[in-house]
Amino acid sequence: MRTARRFAAAKLHYGHGTDNARDEAAYLVLRALDLPFHADGGIPVSDADLRHVEKLVQRRIRERIPTAYLLKEAWLDGLPFYVDRRVIVPRSHIAALLHSWPGRVRRVLDMCCGSACLAVLAGRAFPLAKVDAVDISGASLAVAERNRRLHRLERRLELVQSDLFAGLRGRRYDLIVTNPPYVPAAAMRRLPREYRHEPGLALGAGEDGMDLVSRILEAAPEHLYPGGALLCEIGDNRAALARRYPRLPLRWPVPQVFLYRPRSAAASRKPSTPAQAR
Repeated sequence: MRTARRFAAAKLHYGHGTDNARDEAAYLVLRALDLPFHADGGIPVSDADLRHVEKLVQRRIRERIPTAYLLKEAWLDGLPFYVDRRVIVPRSHIAALLHSWPGRVRRVLDMCCGSACLAVLAGRAFPLAKVDAVDISGASLAVAERNRRLHRLERRLELVQSDLFAGLRGRRYDLIVTNPPYVPAAAMRRLPREYRHEPGLALGAGEDGMDLVSRILEAAPEHLYPGGALLCEIGDNRAALARRYPRLPLRWPVPQVFLYRPRSAAASRKPSTPAQAR
């Protein structure tokens, strides 16, 4: 494919829904033409459509804008989501863990929800559950509202603007999912150009990347029902988490996501005071 060769020659960075030039090119071209991913390559295309695609290809190469922002559309776990630069592009590993979640789930919280992609996926995975989606950014919640309407979850999905748990006093959940900011300061300075189009507030989290994760861990037990759990994505920051909480009992369903079940959620003590980050 000619577009894939151009992307490869431009040495683009991938990671916003694809991991190679060929898939990125297919994603951009097919969805720019409003075609499904399995479309026949022989479908006739108008000159106007070709010009539209070419403009997007040029912007992807020259400006290093992630394809999802160019299309105003991202896909996660087989579902489309509206996105723009007010939110990061959906790519959480938590999405794949919801289908096989054991036990009954009545209340779910998506903390640091961004586009609300995980809240929507939770609403579909647990069709009888009520879901809260929380973000500190009103701009992010405007995007989340579009996705709530897109997936017809207005009755079961509530959007809450809050600094983490501050606006959730008295609310408890069976499951808290969160893909919070976790990029360390040094890594933020080295991010490829594509990631610099995303809101820095949704990426960076202090010197070791654990500032938000630590606050979530400290507060989560008070907002979990007995037997409830926290699923938190931290990328490559497992070592930093271990330095802060060397004795915290965690499970790792995938390398980027930990599972924490307080011994007696909603009645237990918080995790022991974290060690000083080095």
